Amino acid sequence: METIRLTTAQALIKFLNQQYVHIDGEEFPFVEGIFNIFGHGNVLGIGHTLEQDPGHLKVYQGKNEQGMAHTAIAYSKQMLRKKIYAITTSSGPGSANLVTAAATALANQIPILLLPADTYATRQPDPVLQQFEQEQSIAITTNDALQPVSRYWDRITRPEQLMSSLIRAFEVMTDPAKAGPATICISQDVEGEAFDYDVRFFEKRVHYIDRKLPSERELKGAADLIKKSKRPLLVVGGGAKYSEAREALIAFSETFNVPLTETQAGKSAVEASFKNNLGGLGITGTLAANKAAQQADLVIGIGTRFTDFATSSKTLFDFEKVKFVNINVSRMQAYKLDAFPVVADAKRTLEALVPMLEGYKSEYGDDIGQLKAEWLKERERLGKVTFDRERFEPEIKGHFTQEVMNEYADALQTEFAQTTALLTINETIDPDSVIICAAGSLPGDLQRLWHAEVPNTYHLEYGYSCMGYEVSGTLGLKLAEPNKEVYAIVGDGSFLMLHSELVTAIQYHKKINVLLFDNSGYGCINNLQMDFGGGSYFCEFRTADEKILHVDYAKVAEGYGAKSYRVSTVEELKAALEDAKKQECSTLIDIKVLPKTMTDGYDGSWWNLGVSEVSDREGIQQAYELKQEKLTRAKQY
Repeated sequence: METIRLTTAQALIKFLNQQYVHIDGEEFPFVEGIFNIFGHGNVLGIGHTLEQDPGHLKVYQGKNEQGMAHTAIAYSKQMLRKKIYAITTSSGPGSANLVTAAATALANQIPILLLPADTYATRQPDPVLQQFEQEQSIAITTNDALQPVSRYWDRITRPEQLMSSLIRAFEVMTDPAKAGPATICISQDVEGEAFDYDVRFFEKRVHYIDRKLPSERELKGAADLIKKSKRPLLVVGGGAKYSEAREALIAFSETFNVPLTETQAGKSAVEASFKNNLGGLGITGTLAANKAAQQADLVIGIGTRFTDFATSSKTLFDFEKVKFVNINVSRMQAYKLDAFPVVADAKRTLEALVPMLEGYKSEYGDDIGQLKAEWLKERERLGKVTFDRERFEPEIKGHFTQEVMNEYADALQTEFAQTTALLTINETIDPDSVIICAAGSLPGDLQRLWHAEVPNTYHLEYGYSCMGYEVSGTLGLKLAEPNKEVYAIVGDGSFLMLHSELVTAIQYHKKINVLLFDNSGYGCINNLQMDFGGGSYFCEFRTADEKILHVDYAKVAEGYGAKSYRVSTVEELKAALEDAKKQECSTLIDIKVLPKTMTDGYDGSWWNLGVSEVSDREGIQQAYELKQEKLTRAKQY
């Protein structure tokens, strides 16, 4: 056996350079690069190795461990999970900062490779800097917190352990049914230890990602259910996007006259202009999609997890008459809602079903077009919402008095409505631009209002709804789409939570655009507490003397080196967007908007939340009674 003597860190980087994937006849490297923040746990091992020979890996310096991991997640998601970035951090706080990002990747089933340093394998210098001590076990380290939020997790305490660990990690990351974060914690002393590795371990390794075909039994069962249905409904999830099933979805929908609805992850798998696309479904769904869902007697899930938002907490469908067919590469997901499961690739399954359904047609007739026309009229109205200082009639959200709304208008120096701003952006940026969002009221507005006319240009992290993902993720978008304009649509609360990788984007001349919606508070949660009978409590950004906080975010971005703009009208926003397109550097548009000017829920958009059963507030009592009423119609599994 021929061997090569390498340190653990050298073996790691050499292995990463030799990992390829093969998808639909194409073969390419799987690991694009590695983000780093060096500390004493990884700088002398992985750091020295990358300095000497990174191979083809692109190496970027991050600014926050969570932030750079979010960048890697967004990159992998935008690349439809065909490529990844690895992340290296020091031990202790550096490792702990990965927990939120790992959970985000796990919830969204996105492959990334996390390489946090660990404490000493020898335990002789213990406790080293940044190492805590647990009385129950000396073996417990910060990295144990990553176990429940990783699809695969391992700790390397000897150099030769790396071989089996890496093979397992890549098997998991390249499996469409299990894809998620792989975490390999390497003891910091072991990173520099050497071993005589078998040279064959470093030969080119190809991971074949083959499309799983449905069985004849699965196809016949699904086809029989569809033929018996009168009003079937397609629910397009993220799996449809990863399967690149656009053409198959359109063909199926057109041939059998079946309406198409979208989850957040599935939006832009098919463009908004497609005649049968009724838009977002569920709690943040359109009026058209939710009406179709309530009438459906068969729901065909295409690569969706059927989260509470998509199903309106299992109250959206008429469970007395509706049946489900779930097409998903994950057996676990295919079983959701007691469905008939088809454990297979979305694209191949739809293609195989078409000839089996020859002669079938739904009974929708012209109803799909009428539902869409009704919604487009409502969408147009939402794009023209204005604020009246004399008479506040909440066109969208209520709760605040005229006095409070006027106070916000004065403090933020704006009368701009959030929905009007969003539709202005949608109409002004280039159609092939890619937008990203994650948390707050903006995802709901986007799922209802945003028209993505080019496939895979709508990027929402809503599996975990992680505040702080947006700006970091936009850098990931730019790495995946270097020739397109990319935009973070982010609220002020999320921006304050984490925007460190804006500096990284500026540092490496990767132009991103940040569209910051400032309503001085956590507006989404403020709506929630007031919708369910509470007051406005600690969700507005107010000073100690109860003044509304006014932050000049444009000045913050200018300090970093970005081109920035301040806008509060349609005309100012359009001008800023057009000028931002011409810039070569990153930009930030500080958009002052009024609270309570986001979309409200439409029919079928109820959300099951933990409302207090006992309260002296009448509004909370009413909210609890409504919950009990809704639960009688909800599916219980």
